[in-house]
Amino acid sequence: MTGPRTIIIDTDPGVDDAMAIFYALGSPEVEVIGLTTIFGNAMTDTTTYNALALLELAGRSDIPVARGADAPLVAPFAGPADFVHGTDGQGNAGIAAPSSRAIDREAARFIVDTVMASPGEVTLVPIGPLTNIARAMQLEPRLAENVREIVLMGGNAFAQGNATPAAEANIHNDPEAADIVFGASCPITMAGLDVTQKVQMTRADLARIGRMGNARADQLARILPFYLDFHATTDGLDGIHVHDSTAISYLIAPDAFTWVEQPIRVDTGDSFSRGKTVSSHGHSGWEEPWAGRRAVRILTGADSRRLVELELARLAE
Repeated sequence: MTGPRTIIIDTDPGVDDAMAIFYALGSPEVEVIGLTTIFGNAMTDTTTYNALALLELAGRSDIPVARGADAPLVAPFAGPADFVHGTDGQGNAGIAAPSSRAIDREAARFIVDTVMASPGEVTLVPIGPLTNIARAMQLEPRLAENVREIVLMGGNAFAQGNATPAAEANIHNDPEAADIVFGASCPITMAGLDVTQKVQMTRADLARIGRMGNARADQLARILPFYLDFHATTDGLDGIHVHDSTAISYLIAPDAFTWVEQPIRVDTGDSFSRGKTVSSHGHSGWEEPWAGRRAVRILTGADSRRLVELELARLAE
């Protein structure tokens, strides 16, 4: 019997990041050996505070947290998604201050050191902008050869964007970093809007979280109403799209998904489509932009109810 998959979660907590972190911590199929923080849903100071606080609340302050980049590789950060996650990244509900601190190594260096110390064993799970991952690849050109896999939440090969009509938020926040990562030689699985908008928790599902009676679930019950209100206002949903947790679900239950495999480029220009993840699909005879790129596993469908029940079961434990 094989052991759990060793993962580093690169994260910008974030309501759905909190769900994904707690989901992973409750799942024996994965072993979280570090959190690296990034701007996105909030500024990096806030996401680092939240990462430390979430781990402490879960009784897992043994897991190191490495603070990451404050800004994208090239362009300035457009600002956090306060209207989605609250000004504190926790639905304006707050979280108890952590007593632990981030380690004295920046995120990209932590990623390089950890991966290179265990070649072929560590899976990177970025669920925010890809700046830390790209910076790690720039620090150590052999990184991609030594990563087991990258399973990321971000992008939209076939679906409409959510940050702009063209682009998904995580990729839009640093398109240059994303194009570097999608060009890496390691296996990459993209859990983007093509699949995450098909995995939905209902209001009744969220009410179940409020009745679980453990510290992790209690925190989620406090922060999810803000996120639920955003989805009701923006998407007309009586529930939420399950974004970041879908990357964790793929690691645990890959047989619940369908996918296609095609190389990806990211629009790094200044047009209305900046940040769009463009697959080679439909471009037969004009493949030059994707030349030399490894095919990415693009998740396109999932057994939503199975995955929701799986996540709820792990959050209840």
